[in-house]
Amino acid sequence: MKSKMYRRFRTLLIANRGEIACRVIRTARAMGLRTVAVYSEADAGAMHVAMADAAVLLGPARARDSYLHIDAVIDAAKKTGAEAIHPGYGFLSENAEFAEACARAGIVFVGPTAAMMTAMGSKSGSKKLMEKAGVPLVPGYHGDDQDEATLAKAAEKAGFPVLVKASAGGGGRGMRVVRSREELGPAIVSAKREAKAAFGDDRMLIEKYVDNPRHIEVQIIGDSHGNLLSLFERECTLQRRHQKVIEEAPSPTLNARQRETVCEAARKAAGAVNYVGAGTIEFVSDGKEVFFIEMNTRLQVEHPVTELITGIDLVEWQLRVAFGEKLPLTQDQIRLNGHAIEARVYAENPQKNFMPSVGRIKTWRTPAEGDGLRIDAGYRSGDAVSPYYDAMLAKVIAWAPTRDVAIDKLNRGLEETDVRGIVTNIPFLSALVTHADVRRNAIDTGFIERELSKLTAETNAAGELELCAAAAAILNAEQRAAHGDARSPWNTFGWTPVGRRKRVFAFRQVQGAEQQVSLRYGKGTPTLQAGERELEFSIGSTGDDGFDLTLDGVKSHVFAVVEGHELYLRTHHGRFDLHWVDPFGGEAEEQVGDDKIVAPLPGTVVALLAQEGASLEKGAAILTLEVMKMEQTLRAPYAGVLRKIKCKVGDIVGEGVELAEVEPAAA
Repeated sequence: MKSKMYRRFRTLLIANRGEIACRVIRTARAMGLRTVAVYSEADAGAMHVAMADAAVLLGPARARDSYLHIDAVIDAAKKTGAEAIHPGYGFLSENAEFAEACARAGIVFVGPTAAMMTAMGSKSGSKKLMEKAGVPLVPGYHGDDQDEATLAKAAEKAGFPVLVKASAGGGGRGMRVVRSREELGPAIVSAKREAKAAFGDDRMLIEKYVDNPRHIEVQIIGDSHGNLLSLFERECTLQRRHQKVIEEAPSPTLNARQRETVCEAARKAAGAVNYVGAGTIEFVSDGKEVFFIEMNTRLQVEHPVTELITGIDLVEWQLRVAFGEKLPLTQDQIRLNGHAIEARVYAENPQKNFMPSVGRIKTWRTPAEGDGLRIDAGYRSGDAVSPYYDAMLAKVIAWAPTRDVAIDKLNRGLEETDVRGIVTNIPFLSALVTHADVRRNAIDTGFIERELSKLTAETNAAGELELCAAAAAILNAEQRAAHGDARSPWNTFGWTPVGRRKRVFAFRQVQGAEQQVSLRYGKGTPTLQAGERELEFSIGSTGDDGFDLTLDGVKSHVFAVVEGHELYLRTHHGRFDLHWVDPFGGEAEEQVGDDKIVAPLPGTVVALLAQEGASLEKGAAILTLEVMKMEQTLRAPYAGVLRKIKCKVGDIVGEGVELAEVEPAAA
């Protein structure tokens, strides 16, 4: 049996997309394996499809019709001669039915067996197992009875606040913090619906919610020869809505004794099922005790920080375990070296409640890897960000001998990452990792929510350097456009045959006042005037990574993107978005009111929460959309009457489509 389950193979299918599919392909190719990608109709031009040796279309965009379609994935493996499947994370990675289907088809599943997955992958099942093994648990309910009365009784027994949590899956989906009896019923309904959509399983468990907790997890890996190792722990306390944002290894919270204690508990937990493959044992700490919360029977998003402190390629080890090999090292040979920290770059707008951002990426630039900096990405310039899947674009990871230096290096990596065409959370991540309390490790899982207003504050106002850089960026773009014409006299900025001329640029930042920059050119050295100062300037070393701007003898590197009247700048002061005001008055601005109930992004209507004719208070829930696998509730913009609902449950709606009409209450 073992020889069939674990054996050497030459062709690997990656049953995933985005960053993790690209990550697995890189290691597989380095090991000499042929790789096969799968994709949906929405991902036909995706990066992972281009990277693989072969690719197979699974079906339509929706995950249930493509990446979650077990028969389609198995069929793709058979078509391409793939002898093994790596599931990545998310989608089918913790689906026991899928692992079993691979076994029946004679395909090696790069992960644990279906039985191990069932025992540990279910949050409820694993808690039962840990309870029997004597591993400390958070008080709560993890039984089979799933009626609302049973769950309500369990919540009362545990005592509010409680966490309503999907038994299957992860990523913060199907999870709700409930602080009162009145909130419980709606939270269960919503969590069940979200879990069913994301994982095909709506079973719930109830846990006592630990206020001000820390989230600590241990990476483990086992082989088919009975060897089981822990690869130290990670701190994943910086979260938002139960979704990890920043991860680091080792935990700055634990001392050496505590580290060994939690790693030993993790090995004991995994050993309860003789675990084979990579997995993570997750714990929550109240500052005094550490409680087991769940096991993820797959590779984690945050696995790179473990790789950087151990020097181990976890995907390579996964594949070697799947080959049937023994783990290359023993427990006492695993060494902890330095500190690593990771930030998840998402297509989302932190200033608009982290609304997902979809569209085509026009600019994609990341800093060079090396010297402790690593970029794991799943997108390129020109790629489309779809509303159908998780919004993570890339991970920026930094390693250094100490935590402080690792944080500085991570922030530098974030500052030098430019993504345009969609909105990202990069400025938010920079603000987060450089926050004084993060540096001091004075955090808990509620930290981001408490500090959100500071972390999402508007950028600083553009100063002299930025205004001059904006004008220089326009001039540079115009000069480069004219460069191809050999007859063009545009070899100096604003060439003119005789005399001295003046050109005025007006810029506006967000909704601020106009600020002007004057260019003087012709005879003599060109100058830029912003405010009272007139500065000699020159532009040099232009290229895809920007240009060098010298003002009054001080050279600064500027990265700039000019798109019509919109300018994006990055200087050493930070990031700036400016609007170039058309001096000829040719602009057309559309103002979208906040009084309409419209779809903020393409999505699916999953619940109607109010009836036509109902009187609504400002902020009252009207309907719920599923967007990028997350639920978003649309609310009344003011007090009034719900005159009309223009959609029904199950409708797939486009961005900007009006979904309901609310008549304002009489003043």
